[in-house]
Amino acid sequence: MTFDPGYGDTPLDPDEADALTAEARAVVGDPPLKAAIFELEQEIEQAVALDLINAVLRGELGVDDLLTPGFVFDLHARLYGAVWTWAGRARVRLLSIGVDPAQVQVQVDLRSTLDNLAYRWASTKDWDARQFGIAVHAELVRIHPFVDGNGRATRLIGDLVYVAAQGVDSPPAVYDWSFDKRTYIDLLRVFDQNRDPIPLAAFIPITLIE
Repeated sequence: MTFDPGYGDTPLDPDEADALTAEARAVVGDPPLKAAIFELEQEIEQAVALDLINAVLRGELGVDDLLTPGFVFDLHARLYGAVWTWAGRARVRLLSIGVDPAQVQVQVDLRSTLDNLAYRWASTKDWDARQFGIAVHAELVRIHPFVDGNGRATRLIGDLVYVAAQGVDSPPAVYDWSFDKRTYIDLLRVFDQNRDPIPLAAFIPITLIE
């Protein structure tokens, strides 16, 4: 990872630093620097992703297990619980993106959305596994359920759903999340309008799991 000039020496903003766990402070030192936090998050994310993908491949986690509010918030807690005090918590602040935080807080929209996605996957043939995983990712981006860390968490959930939905007849693959961000955002907006994940799925490439 290459940081912008000065990024590695930039301390966290005071509000961000206040949200660090004592465990994270002991690892990254004082003052906590943005680059050190990023590296710690990346290390944890890689370990969590490997563990969960292997669980899906072993058949321990299926689509129905993944599409629950409990799993979604537990995954977020695993990704960020050692670093941030807000890990695993629902967003309560209104943002320019995402549903009304009152709905997020009681998980109404999240639960109904996940239930609808699970029902559609089980009951129709509209989407293949690649399109279905992207639909889950895009719906979670729309809801924006977390205080922070929505991007990484929703990408990982998309990967897990894609792997679980592929079945055993295809070589397992995940999404390659390295792409042009502007086009991605444009396609997310299209999805918000028509709930069709096919254009976004066609844009985001995949990579086989080694």
